[in-house]
Amino acid sequence: MNIQIFGTKKSSDTRKAERYFKERRIKFQYIDLKEKGMSKGEFTSVARVVGGADTMIDWDAKDQDLLALMRYLGDDARAEKLLENQHVMKMPVVRNGKQATLGYAPDVWKGWE
Repeated sequence: MNIQIFGTKKSSDTRKAERYFKERRIKFQYIDLKEKGMSKGEFTSVARVVGGADTMIDWDAKDQDLLALMRYLGDDARAEKLLENQHVMKMPVVRNGKQATLGYAPDVWKGWE
């Protein structure tokens, strides 16, 4: 298993995901989206698995001005804007090879063990 957790320290769901894997002694790599962020390849891979970039947008995020703009962009432009502004993405993004989840999803992660 090669677990990657993309999130921020302020996100409670990210902290819960870290705790989930620590409690089960499953090694993971934590990537802070505020410091590093996802590469275009990682982003595209996750978007493909979860049903597209639109699925990855957290419409309840704090940056409502950016989200208002994103509502009026086409699909490709919206995906590009999300890649540039990953702070409005649902967190955490947890990857295991070609599999990925958005948010806190322990029921899915159990199937990975």
